[in-house]
Amino acid sequence: MQHRKVQHGSAVLHPTVSARWLLMAASAAIVAAAAFAWLTLCLLFWQGSWQLVYHPTPAVTRTPASVGLGFDPVAFATTGSGESQLKGWWIPAAPDARYRRFTVLYLHGQTGNVGDAVDDVAALHGVGVNILAFDYRGYGQSQFVRPSESRWRDDAESALQYLTATRHAAAGSIILDGHDLGANLALEVASAHPELAGAVMESPMNSPVDLIFNDPRARLVPAHLLVRDRFNVDEAAAALQLHSLWLMPEPVRASKAEKTNPPAGYERVAAAKTLVWLKPSHGPDQHFADEYSRWLDDLPNKPGTP
Repeated sequence: MQHRKVQHGSAVLHPTVSARWLLMAASAAIVAAAAFAWLTLCLLFWQGSWQLVYHPTPAVTRTPASVGLGFDPVAFATTGSGESQLKGWWIPAAPDARYRRFTVLYLHGQTGNVGDAVDDVAALHGVGVNILAFDYRGYGQSQFVRPSESRWRDDAESALQYLTATRHAAAGSIILDGHDLGANLALEVASAHPELAGAVMESPMNSPVDLIFNDPRARLVPAHLLVRDRFNVDEAAAALQLHSLWLMPEPVRASKAEKTNPPAGYERVAAAKTLVWLKPSHGPDQHFADEYSRWLDDLPNKPGTP
């Protein structure tokens, strides 16, 4: 910047700014604005990308009573202020149920809430097991927070703690059963708990976070740094030590000769495993009940279980 103040008679020349300085200032302002806009985009992506995977709803419109099942509303995972973070249902097996020694921890999928899983829970109850079904935080009547993989893991751990500490269920009698993204969660949790009885994965998702990373907006930001969720199926499957049952809907194939590939992670499991392709059903699925019962019969007895 040049400053000149020269007096010639009565004329005064005021300070002047060079064109170069103006150009540099304008360029810096443009770069700063662009950087601010990009950082804002990163923030918005970080805050909203979870909605590409998780689709919670707050209103629970159905309960087990909708299908004639008795149940007890439960609340657990209490905070220091006495607030229960997680809400769900305890659905006891019938007194004469064949598998009442087992308790299934049901982990619903990424859409809706536990009320949308009533029919699945009823099918499980028809097998003859006790069931704990609950909503993750952010779903149904549970505490309102943004869902994430780490929070789902914490919620599932809280549910296991509730079963063993409050319901006094032996760890060796507990089965994890997850549906859709809940199946991916069941696999992760089961891999960390070899003391449990077994794990059931119903229609696990293949690379669920690709829904985020393949979104066109993810190309504009460092998505892999902003998103912590991974749901690494292969890693969890390789660490699984429990007996597992994988239930998959039979795909529509052009011909019987067309190959049906196993679900993601299945071939990485070294422990005992069973894969069943279920045919579509519009009513009580006897195939589901038969295969589930057959798998339960083959489970080894764990120490401390009746």
